[in-house]
Amino acid sequence: MGANLQEMMPGVRKASAAWARLPPRMRALYITTRQRTGGWLAEAFAADSASQVVLEEAVGTAAGMARLRDEVFDAILVSHEPEELDALDLIEGYRAGGAGEPIIVLGSQSEQEVAALCYEVGADGYVCVHTTTTRNLIWVVARAVQRHQVVRENQRLTLAEQTRLQREHDEAGYLLQQQQALVAGSDARGRGEAGDLLPMRFLPAELVDHYRELLRTYVIMGSGNLADELKRLAEMLVTAGLTARQTMQLHLHVLEELVHGLGTRSSRHVMNRADLLALEIVVNQAEGYRRRYQERIHPPVQGTLPGFEQHKNRNDGARMTNDE
Repeated sequence: MGANLQEMMPGVRKASAAWARLPPRMRALYITTRQRTGGWLAEAFAADSASQVVLEEAVGTAAGMARLRDEVFDAILVSHEPEELDALDLIEGYRAGGAGEPIIVLGSQSEQEVAALCYEVGADGYVCVHTTTTRNLIWVVARAVQRHQVVRENQRLTLAEQTRLQREHDEAGYLLQQQQALVAGSDARGRGEAGDLLPMRFLPAELVDHYRELLRTYVIMGSGNLADELKRLAEMLVTAGLTARQTMQLHLHVLEELVHGLGTRSSRHVMNRADLLALEIVVNQAEGYRRRYQERIHPPVQGTLPGFEQHKNRNDGARMTNDE
């Protein structure tokens, strides 16, 4: 079409952008009546278009729907003759079945009369055969094909994103189960008992709520502004006598609530940040227990006041002289 059209219309520029071209090969179905409204336009489109178009024809609604049911086409042209072939009814029923091919309506009425009705039933464009040109039809079909390609790509990307998020949630759930099994079984392995697991109902609600808010803040902000808060929390856990396993039990309990409440949002970032929080809390808690242990085995010794040490030495010397 490009060379022929430029010879006929020297002032027309050849479209070279990717979005301005039809696919290299295209199979189109032309559904019409015996009067073949717009037939010349459809034939000119197939003969002069910028791509290799195979145009097949079906006469009547029944024949057209049979072809669409059994075969796949890149684009569909439909003649609109309300008394013989109502393109609006045909397109509305076809779209109701979930079909997504580009559909262009060819009719004898003006675009002002029919175009909006065509769009409402799912058509991609309307062309009045008395006032349009082959080039206009090519552009209408090109934009319709492009729009459906974009829609299909968006649907593919949306499905891929949903699949990725679901996979992340499944991975997060599996990791939580593994961590919970590790916490529950590490101390009881081989003994048949629950070790030092702490039922959540025995923990103060304020502590659980505080940890919940801390975890949410940590997920958003990281540890940069929370270092002092984490140290204070670790000191509270040490004072309360919680072991590292009990702290991890509290952590996993709150984390499970948070992950289950994410819905369709990503859980990978939450899990990564939560692991860092657990590590930082347990390290601070271990350091707190180490300090208390050091204080216990090396209790502080009160020093003597100035002058008392000299007096003590003189008394010791006098006692030694008397003994001699």
